[in-house]
Amino acid sequence: MAEYLVRRVLQSLLVLWLVTVVTFAIIHLAPGGPVQIFLQPGLSPAAIEQQIKNLGLDRPIPVQYLDWLGDLLRGDLGHTFKGYIPVAQIIWPTFKNTLILMGTAWVVTLLLAIPWGVYNSARQYGLSDTLASLVGYAGLAMPSFWLGIILQQVFALKLKWLPLSNMYTYGREGDLLDLVRHMVLPVATLVIINLAAYLKYARASMLEVLGQDYIRTARAKGVPERRVIFRHALRNALIPIITILGLDLPFVVSGAALTEAVFNWPGMGQLFVQMAFAREYQVLMAITLIVTVVVVVGNLLADVLYAVVDPRVRLTGKGVQSA
Repeated sequence: MAEYLVRRVLQSLLVLWLVTVVTFAIIHLAPGGPVQIFLQPGLSPAAIEQQIKNLGLDRPIPVQYLDWLGDLLRGDLGHTFKGYIPVAQIIWPTFKNTLILMGTAWVVTLLLAIPWGVYNSARQYGLSDTLASLVGYAGLAMPSFWLGIILQQVFALKLKWLPLSNMYTYGREGDLLDLVRHMVLPVATLVIINLAAYLKYARASMLEVLGQDYIRTARAKGVPERRVIFRHALRNALIPIITILGLDLPFVVSGAALTEAVFNWPGMGQLFVQMAFAREYQVLMAITLIVTVVVVVGNLLADVLYAVVDPRVRLTGKGVQSA
């Protein structure tokens, strides 16, 4: 296992380096590039040229990349072109806000989907299974922004039970109860949208495992049904779900731009859109790098969890293998 982890860490470092190269090249070779941000009416060519020189944008792109990479290795994410604000000062507050929203939605989705999918696998085509199918189809069919607007119209504008948008009521920043009330609608939106996939995977995975010979053998021996499901079947059925968790983990930190925009939630998704329009490429590169790190870590954690959940899975230097 140690050999496998070392290989994966080295591969991850290579992936991260390639992402920095590609991201830096795409952004600086795009039409206009970072220079476009200074081409504003009223600025003289001399002022624009001086600003470009001050920020080092007049140097060759490989030199700019090496300087940026060196700063990055020292923990410096750079500064914005407008206002020369540290990128970390902009990103980390929104990163925390996204973790609060997306992490809560993710946990609620799992707490609902896995038990519900397990229950439905043991009682196929019943009322609960039919209801889960309807929820799944609705979640797949409805765009997140449309669902968010509908929930706002019903629960915020018509019934006036919940706040319309934002993270806090003005003047109540830091109030936990106020934060929870503001989270209800965006979390509900994300849960309904994401619940469909997790329900389908949990149910289908359980049905596949429940049809295996060792499950029939356990039942024939008189093992209680609850023990058959939760001890013998569920652990093996979690393998596909762990895969989906590893793939979905980046969304927990990158945010849901449409949902955050609808509810005016100050998170990473909304920040990325704002910085793209503002052409603040240093912020965009930092966000891309953070998401890449989470992708790499998420996949590594998923591989390790395979071996934890199913002892038959072995982590070797050649990868993930079944015993």
